[in-house]
Amino acid sequence: MKFKCSDSPWITKGLQNACKKKNTLYKEFIKLRTKDAENKYKKYKNKLTNIMRNSRKEYYSKLLDKNKNNSKGLWNILNSVIGNGSRQVKYPHDFIDNDMTIDNMDDAVNGFNNYFVNVGPILAEKISVSVRSDKNYDFIDINPKSMFLTAVEESEIIEIVYKCKNKTSTDYNDIDMRIVKQVIHGIAKPLTHICNLSFKTGKFPRKMKIAKVIPLYKTGDKHHFTNYRPVSLLPQFSKILEKLFADRLNKFINKHNLLTDSQYGFRPNRSTSLAVIELIEKITNSLDQKNYAACVFIDLKKAFDTINHDRLINKLERYGIRGVVLNWLRSYLHNRQQFVKLGEYTSSCLDIACGVPQGSVLSPFLFILYINDICKTSNILQFVLFADDTNIFCTGEDLQQLLELITSEMSKLKRWFDNNKLSLNLSKTKIMLFGNCNLNNDVNVKIDGVNIERVYVNKFLGVTIDHKLCWKPHIKHVKSKLSRSISVLCKAKHILDHKSLHILYCSMILPYLNYCVEVWGTTYKSSLLPLVTLQKQAIRTINKAGYYDHTNLLFLHSRTIKFIDLVDYQVAQIMFKARNKLLPGNIQKLFFDREGGYNLREKLHFKMLAVGMTLKSQCISIGGVKLWNGMSTELKHCPNMIQFKKMYKAMIFKRYRDEGEL
Repeated sequence: MKFKCSDSPWITKGLQNACKKKNTLYKEFIKLRTKDAENKYKKYKNKLTNIMRNSRKEYYSKLLDKNKNNSKGLWNILNSVIGNGSRQVKYPHDFIDNDMTIDNMDDAVNGFNNYFVNVGPILAEKISVSVRSDKNYDFIDINPKSMFLTAVEESEIIEIVYKCKNKTSTDYNDIDMRIVKQVIHGIAKPLTHICNLSFKTGKFPRKMKIAKVIPLYKTGDKHHFTNYRPVSLLPQFSKILEKLFADRLNKFINKHNLLTDSQYGFRPNRSTSLAVIELIEKITNSLDQKNYAACVFIDLKKAFDTINHDRLINKLERYGIRGVVLNWLRSYLHNRQQFVKLGEYTSSCLDIACGVPQGSVLSPFLFILYINDICKTSNILQFVLFADDTNIFCTGEDLQQLLELITSEMSKLKRWFDNNKLSLNLSKTKIMLFGNCNLNNDVNVKIDGVNIERVYVNKFLGVTIDHKLCWKPHIKHVKSKLSRSISVLCKAKHILDHKSLHILYCSMILPYLNYCVEVWGTTYKSSLLPLVTLQKQAIRTINKAGYYDHTNLLFLHSRTIKFIDLVDYQVAQIMFKARNKLLPGNIQKLFFDREGGYNLREKLHFKMLAVGMTLKSQCISIGGVKLWNGMSTELKHCPNMIQFKKMYKAMIFKRYRDEGEL
């Protein structure tokens, strides 16, 4: 192994002198060509190499420890070790817009801004609205209760500011959140006055409505504006005011239970995994009853950008947001502006006609309220929503009748999308069938005259779902990700210590094993074996163990849970929430309390439902109940989730220790 003294920060003055001595010994060996000179040189070189390796490890260990509370600094160091350089994309010197070449950067930034500002309105204009669009709001029941804004306290503003991340990105005033944190105690009083005045008058400050936009390259030809997405940087003080309003709006929404239980996006105690669980439970319930099931994966174009302000205001009023509160939101939405910043070049400001502000704390709440009534468009279709990710489920005994029913109901849904100025991307909207469906069956489901493509594998919220629910495509995807990550670990193990390697494991491998594992990790153990093997390889790598070394004590030493146990660990957490009635309604109703019971242990059990197929038994409503009912009473009696997780992990690690000592 060669070390370059000139660009190696871990090489001290003493090591530089040692390098010189090594070079001197090498020259002597070349000159004398004796066995004694060769042995002397090699012995010194090997000893020096070992010292330099340890010096490098110690250097990175101290550097990582110094940055342990700075995630950005931490990853800059780790990326330098594993060879992931800066991913900053270099912008081209010219761009193409409508077949015209723009080689002037001043014109280019204005071109970017013009494209970003108009993409929403252009899509909205293409949507043909039904003449009965005034019926659009009939799905929303009028809430007799109205929302009021409570006064803002200085302590509330200070708390919000300190909870914000220390991002270095600046707004149009070149202010970042670190600066605000440094001066917040000095400006808290006037800032509180401004916020209270804004709430009292129903006006959002004009200077807080200007966004700085950075074009971020996605994929494709870098010369086309369409291959970039806007990253909107709002004023720092705007974020504070928005957060104050969002907290009050969220309390009002939850108090009056305004949101459909099918919406999992941007809501506390909800996640993508729960959304996927609901969908899979619907499918397997249908299959267990010998019915057919169909899922339509809806794709919307620029959903946040096409929202019609007038329609949003009308909907909010029906939900109980009226008077000065509604005026505040109207002021917040209207007369917004943005400009594009590209290096040293800045565009002029343009007005934003529709959509909700990107990068805003408030926008997600406004969006889910805007689409909340979608579930009332049909009494037959069932919905699983995560923000703009929309899945539609339908079941039936006869396949042909099911497809005809979906076509009929989808026409109602299309009308709702049109009336709400949401652009349905029919080319990316797919349908998947479940059940004893012949692969060659023609599927004739049309929306607006366009035939919807039938797929056998499709991603939903990051999980690859297949029509057999065997999860092999998703496992294959995870396996591919793990293999690449392990090669990085193998490269880094010569440089980093165990602690640093474990950080890499937790960020490059664990997320893939962990994500929605409650759904797909309960499949056949034989299907999971490739992932089990790869995880063992990873754990041997971070512990620098041999290829055939047993892994029980290695997992214990790394405080890492084996994959099969990880599945049970994640399922157990959901079951704990179910037992304590902490799950969303649609998930909570999957579990039934056991009736009767002669002792305390049985009273904590869930009722085990009878199932007719193996596929259903792998679902959390069956497999999770079996796992929970088999747990110790001590585990079930844990007072909170923190204690439950701690005790469950301790149980797992005790087993590793016992098995490792055999």
